[in-house]
Amino acid sequence: MLKFDEQKQINSVNGGLALRGEIEKVVDEIQEKGFDGIYFIGIGGTWASSLQAEVYMRGRSALPVYVENAAEFITTGNKRFTKDSIVIFSSVTGNTEEMVKAVEKAKEIGAKVFGFVDKAEAEIVKLCDWCISYPENEQLKFYMTANRLMYNNGEFPEYDRYNKEMEEHLAEALVNVEKKADAWAAEYAKEVYAYVKANPDMPHYFVGSGNQWGATYSYAMCYWEEQLWIRTKSITCAEFFHGMLEVVEAETPVTLFMGEDSQRPLAERVAGFLPKVCKNYVVIDSKDYELEGISTEFRGSLSHLVMHAVNNRVDAHLEDEFKHPMVIRRYYRQFEY
Repeated sequence: MLKFDEQKQINSVNGGLALRGEIEKVVDEIQEKGFDGIYFIGIGGTWASSLQAEVYMRGRSALPVYVENAAEFITTGNKRFTKDSIVIFSSVTGNTEEMVKAVEKAKEIGAKVFGFVDKAEAEIVKLCDWCISYPENEQLKFYMTANRLMYNNGEFPEYDRYNKEMEEHLAEALVNVEKKADAWAAEYAKEVYAYVKANPDMPHYFVGSGNQWGATYSYAMCYWEEQLWIRTKSITCAEFFHGMLEVVEAETPVTLFMGEDSQRPLAERVAGFLPKVCKNYVVIDSKDYELEGISTEFRGSLSHLVMHAVNNRVDAHLEDEFKHPMVIRRYYRQFEY
């Protein structure tokens, strides 16, 4: 398999899960002191992960949990945000301009900040009241934080059983998803390459909802646009029938991400419509992938991780088809803008 290190993947996920004790300690302290709101703040991919955490909690928890785009928070602010608010954010480099300014603004207001920063030496760490440094697994860390918040609020009685299953089975289950998806991903990448070469100005449409919406938006924007320079458009399943459906034709490329959370019926509605008008659509359904050792009731909380595993294989094959290293950027961080 291209660019696949099974043991590295397993170690990475298990390393993320091993942070649970540290996360619990921070969250317990936050809730013991009290707060008037939890604000997940991000930009680009980290905003997408924040959206996933918020929608995950929205239907399960009465806690006041919000999402802020860092650039909008800097310019517009939020009158609900006070010195008693809590910021949760994630950053790889710790020096993304919008994130640094947003956290600085939060600190000026007097709020407390809980950061997940991959690089422990980053300057933004100094602005954090609590910080955990561990590479990658951003979505996993956000969900672990959300789970502890809900558990402490009496809203997650299955917490111990859930964590036992994750810690015993999740890493290997996600590796097995990648193995199963690889052959399909290779063919999908070939089809995408052929279509893009023949139709370079046609955008590829991505559709998703629930905790798949963050994955949909992020995958279209961060991976295909930023890293592969392929034109895309992303839209929620809920909004698909209020505009986008009118521009879908037989050859329009559409990829639908289907998860297993509460908003799955919205994706099922799109899946039912597409065959009526389009022959160039693909449905990626997390339900098609076995997660051995994981209870059915918990699969919805993991479907975005399943989609990420599938797309890992797509990325590897797209990079190979386009002969385009995904680390190359035309403009991003190449000069001031």
